[in-house]
Amino acid sequence: MLSVFAVCATLVALLLGTGAPQAAAAGSLPCDVYAAAGTPCVAAHSMVRALYSSYNGSLYQVKRASDSATKDIGLLAAGGYADAAAQDSFCSGTTCIITKIYDQSSRHNDLTVEGAGGAGAADVGAPADALPVTVGGHQVYGLEISAGMGYRNDSTSGVATNGAAEGMYMVTSGTHVNGACCFDYGNAETNNKDTGNGHMDAINFGTECWFAPCYGSGPWVQADLENGLFQSDAGYSKNSSNTGTGALPFVTALLKNNGQNHFALKWGNAQSGGLTTTYSGGEPTTSGYSPMHQEGAIVLGTGGDNSNGSIGSFFEGVMTSGIPTDAADDSVQSNIVSVGYGGATGSTGTLNAGSEISLRATTSCCTSDYVRHQNNAGVLSSITSSSSSLDKNDATWIVRKGLADASCVSFESRNYPGDYLRHYNFTIYRQPMDGTAQFRADATFCPTTGKSGTGTSFASYNYPTKYLRHYDYNLYVASDGGSNAWDSSTSWTDDVSWAVSSPWAP
Repeated sequence: MLSVFAVCATLVALLLGTGAPQAAAAGSLPCDVYAAAGTPCVAAHSMVRALYSSYNGSLYQVKRASDSATKDIGLLAAGGYADAAAQDSFCSGTTCIITKIYDQSSRHNDLTVEGAGGAGAADVGAPADALPVTVGGHQVYGLEISAGMGYRNDSTSGVATNGAAEGMYMVTSGTHVNGACCFDYGNAETNNKDTGNGHMDAINFGTECWFAPCYGSGPWVQADLENGLFQSDAGYSKNSSNTGTGALPFVTALLKNNGQNHFALKWGNAQSGGLTTTYSGGEPTTSGYSPMHQEGAIVLGTGGDNSNGSIGSFFEGVMTSGIPTDAADDSVQSNIVSVGYGGATGSTGTLNAGSEISLRATTSCCTSDYVRHQNNAGVLSSITSSSSSLDKNDATWIVRKGLADASCVSFESRNYPGDYLRHYNFTIYRQPMDGTAQFRADATFCPTTGKSGTGTSFASYNYPTKYLRHYDYNLYVASDGGSNAWDSSTSWTDDVSWAVSSPWAP
């Protein structure tokens, strides 16, 4: 039911002859905005916050490994942010997965772990602690999808079918993507199979170029309309300026489709600025797409037939009944920006969980060099006040409770949410947390007094005689003497001793 504000807005619009209701006033949350514009949400999913100003229910459900008990995670206050502390307490001493994402709309189109489909076996739930993030000044958790994970509802209420109009957006990340099929959010088949052209209407986000040419390296916001990821009515991109979003940590991805003869794609930086339209025009010219044949299921993280090789991040998203106005889209983007995705944690320079830090080498050769990531690898690099913002961000880490042992620490990348320092074959990389026990162990380091007598040394959790070390400007877990070059005893005590410093990134 529309709010009194929405009804009044509709009447005003009609009296003024504008033909369509206007976007809600600033301060309204996304589904308030869309309701006021005459296109109410029929699905509203978020890991991090309420999407209606009046909502005070659960956001998602977690299940812990120790006893298979479940808990619903709600809000700190109506219209507010997730109560992440409740998750932390419930999952303490064990691990949890996400088993359900609640629909905040009155339709109750909740998402549960996806079953088997035409292209993939049944999925598994995403790890609940893989994607910590600051939103609205609060520590919350996003949803980090690895291959083989996905969520779905095949029996929905109010979602567009058989050529009806709809809109949708999601907040995702440009740093956690791949070129596999298909990281989608939106309308899909009800039987988990590919039932033909036009039977899907979902946002796709990734680096898969289905129809060449695509410009740049992506990732791109595309429309998964089944049997193709479309950037235009021809499939391929007709917009040479659309080179993708790049590695933005937070992206607003938007699709709207009248179900008959027109669809549009937009994207924006979820941390600043407005929306850019990359396509607005006719439906695909191949038969089956005009009109559309949507079936009304909702999918998150996979393709319509459960093609589940993709990776991706999800923070919030909605689906509407009808095509939202551009003004409503703009108002929603403004609201998304206003909550401060990825903002500072408010703590710096310590090894307490949530503190933002940089790690400086203490070896005499390298006292202006810091741990940073570069091309996915951990390296040692000179960082100064005149360094680029990118270099400063790459050298900034958020301390998290150890993924394998809460008494130790893990280091999350400041500009690649959900990516951590971990060792693999004793070499240090920046990689996304996939929830496995192996990753948790490899990404956990236990602080001790610096081996040189100064600073802090970090023992590998699963190789406790090996410590985080720089050697020839690369990073390893290394022992004091051994068969590998980086195990050299020369300057070992200095090379494994680090100064925990204030973060280079603001």
